[in-house]
Amino acid sequence: MIALRDKDTGADLGTISEEQLQFLVDQLEEEYAEDRDYYINRTTVEIMQQSGADSELINLLSKAIGDRDGVEIEWSRV
Repeated sequence: MIALRDKDTGADLGTISEEQLQFLVDQLEEEYAEDRDYYINRTTVEIMQQSGADSELINLLSKAIGDRDGVEIEWSRV
């Protein structure tokens, strides 16, 4: 499993599967090879939903954003 955290607050956001992580990696831009963080906003979530992301991942990311403009998430294997 993969743990997601809010990079700014350190709050745990939940866990995702290896397949869901691979979807994020495929969809989002990495600044360097070992990059483990992403900025997510509502537009990003909408694009991922249109690209076939599963509903569990979409719900987790939407909840992570909450009422903010976006959120910086980071992941680690657990």
